[in-house]
Amino acid sequence: MDKLIESLSPNERKILPFLQQDFDSVSAKSGLDKVSVLRALEFLNSKKLIILDITKKKIADLGTNGVYYKKKGLPERRLIQIIEKGIISLEDAQKQSGLSDNEFKAAIGALKNKAIIEIKSGKIHLTETKEKISKKMPEEQFIELLPIDFTKMSVEQKFAFDNLKSRKEIIEINESQIITYELTETGRKLAGENLSEMKNYIEVLSPEMLRTNSWKGKKFRRYDILSPVPKICGGKRHFVNQSIEYGRKIWTELGFKEMTGKIIQPSFWNFDALFTAQDHPVRELQDTFYLDKIGMLPDKKLVGSVKEAHEKGVGGSTGWKYLWNEENAKRMVLRTHTTVLSALTLSSLKKSEMPAKFFAIGKNFRNETVDWSHGFEFNQTEGIVVDKNLTFRHLLGYLKEFFSKMGFEKIRFRPAYFPYTEPSVEIDIFHPEKKCWLELGGAGIFRPEVTIPLLGEEIPVLAWGPGFDRILMDYYEIKDLREMYKNDINQLRKMKVWIK
Repeated sequence: MDKLIESLSPNERKILPFLQQDFDSVSAKSGLDKVSVLRALEFLNSKKLIILDITKKKIADLGTNGVYYKKKGLPERRLIQIIEKGIISLEDAQKQSGLSDNEFKAAIGALKNKAIIEIKSGKIHLTETKEKISKKMPEEQFIELLPIDFTKMSVEQKFAFDNLKSRKEIIEINESQIITYELTETGRKLAGENLSEMKNYIEVLSPEMLRTNSWKGKKFRRYDILSPVPKICGGKRHFVNQSIEYGRKIWTELGFKEMTGKIIQPSFWNFDALFTAQDHPVRELQDTFYLDKIGMLPDKKLVGSVKEAHEKGVGGSTGWKYLWNEENAKRMVLRTHTTVLSALTLSSLKKSEMPAKFFAIGKNFRNETVDWSHGFEFNQTEGIVVDKNLTFRHLLGYLKEFFSKMGFEKIRFRPAYFPYTEPSVEIDIFHPEKKCWLELGGAGIFRPEVTIPLLGEEIPVLAWGPGFDRILMDYYEIKDLREMYKNDINQLRKMKVWIK
C-alpha cells in the first residue's frame, strides 16, 4: 500500500477524497479543470483504484436557425399562414411571409412534398383542409422535443430529423461524454488514508535543487515505469513520402543520379520521343489526360530526327510509315509515365558524361477505371543506364537488386511488348492475400528509334518504370490502393516506418 501511495501524482491525491461524488463535483471541489480530472481518473483506473467508464453520447439539438424557428415558427408554417387565406402568387406569398429566398424555397419544397400545396401558373393553391394544416407537422413536434438522445429517436422522429438536417443550421449533432467511476476495494482504503504528508514529495528534480542540495533528506515520488500512459502521436511524414525517400536512398546508394521534371509535358516528350505512334491507343482520351494548351518543341534537329524515326525509321528499322504531325506533338498532357524524364535526360546527355545511371520516383496520371489495384494517379520509379557494353542480363540484375532491397523475394519477369523497348519484360510480384501476381510495370532496352534521335547514335540504354504504389501495398498490407490517399488520421498514426 505504501508503494502505491508513493506513486500517486498530485492531481490523483487531490481528487481521491471526492470520488464518491459525480464528475462535476470532483472538478469543483478539487480545484482542477475537467481535462486534468479526467487524466487523473485514467491514471487511477490503470492502477486499479477505480473502475472508469467513458461512454460517448450523440445528442440532437437546435442549431442557430432552429432556436429562431422554435420561437417564430418554421418557414413552411409561416407560409401556410399566408396561403390559407386564399390563392396567392409566388411573388406575393414571399413578400407577405417575410421569408428569405432560401427559406421560401425550402418552405415550398416541404409543403409540396407533403402534398399540402400545388403550383399552377405561378400561383400557390392549398390542397388540404384547414383542419389538417392546423395540426403540428412532425418537424414542428420534433423541434419542440430537442435536445434528444440521437440513439433513442423513434421512427417518426428520425423521419423528421432527416427532413430537417439538410436545411441550414436548424439541427446540430453534439457529442458528449458520460463519465462514471466506482472505487475498487483498494481505492476505498486509499481514499481514507491521510495523503497530506505527500505534499512535500519531490516531483521534479531541478538544476537549482542539484546546485543547492535542497533535495537531500526529502522523499521522491515513486514512478511506476510499467504503468500504461496515454499514447502520443507525434508529427511525421506521410507513409507514402517515407517510402519514396527509402526508394530514393536505394537508387542513390547504387550510384544513380536523380532525374526531375514537370508533371505537365508536351506529347513530344511523353510519346513521340519514345517512338509511340501518333495513332497508338495509349494516346487516346480514354487513356490520357490532355490539357487545353499547346506546348513548345525542342530544336529543329531533334524534332527532325524523331520525325524521321516515325516516318521512315532509323538504325535499320522501317518506322511506322505514316506522316508525322508536328501539331499533335505539341499537345500538352499530364505525364503518363516518368519515362518522359528519361527521354529529356538522354536528349541533354553529353558523350563525356557516359556511362551514366539515372533514376526518378514521381507521380503520373492515366485515365484508368479506379478499383482496388488501379488509380488515375500513381507513383512510378524510373531508371535508365547508358553504356556501350550493357546486356539484357544487366537489366534483370538491376531490377532484382532493387526489389530485393525493397523486401521482395517472389518476383518474376515475363516477355512483353512496348513501343519503345526491345527486348521487353513485364515485372510482377506475388500478392499473398489476393493470391495473384500483380503487374508493376515494364522494362527493356530502348529501341534504336529512341536512342539514335536522342543520343545521336545507337547505344544500349537499359530502362524500367515499375509502379511504386503497388510495392507499398504489399509492405503496408494495404488491401485497396485507394486507402493510401484517403488520409484517415487513425490509419496514418498506426502506419509503421519503412524499415527493411
